[in-house]
Amino acid sequence: MLATKRHLLAGLAALSLAFVLPAARAVDNSAPDLLIRQLSLEILDTVKNDKAIQGGDVKKINALVDGKIMPHVDFQRITATAVGRFWRQATPEQQKQLIEEFKTLLVRTYSGALTQIKDQNIAMKPLRASPEDTEVVVRTEIRGRSDPIQLDYRLYKSPEGWRIYDVNVLGIWLADQYKNSFAQEIGANGIDGLIKALAAKNAAAAAK
Repeated sequence: MLATKRHLLAGLAALSLAFVLPAARAVDNSAPDLLIRQLSLEILDTVKNDKAIQGGDVKKINALVDGKIMPHVDFQRITATAVGRFWRQATPEQQKQLIEEFKTLLVRTYSGALTQIKDQNIAMKPLRASPEDTEVVVRTEIRGRSDPIQLDYRLYKSPEGWRIYDVNVLGIWLADQYKNSFAQEIGANGIDGLIKALAAKNAAAAAK
């Protein structure tokens, strides 16, 4: 049961970082909790009404990643956190490759979980933040027929508005899930080795 919940919420987390909003509805970026609430509602609604997404259409998901939601996500910061202290050692080109491969990995890894989204709804928890705060954690729960599942977001305030830079699925922050394995790969084979390893995983998944 716990593994199933983790798989489902991992899918929601990845989707939260990589999904499109209908163009007819603008996202309210004035407050972090309002942003997350509207994104979450749109995400759930879109998944429930799109058979291709429910079927795990990775090409469609990838197309949506670069369409609308990326302005609300700092994927460079997520990747840098996962890579840890080695990020500063990477060249700009290596950093670019790491971001692209990591994003692809997350979308491919969690796309299968989208088929499990059926009757879930979002519940917002009270925002514990002051008006002057520039970094906050927005806490939510995904509720359905089973027990509520924790899904939290870290955001910071940029000149363009609030941006997501990490997601907590059942008590584990997304970037932290990969930090140890990334460090081990870099220690053994360098930054290029991590890029090659991520690319190999993505190529293997695409070939299935």
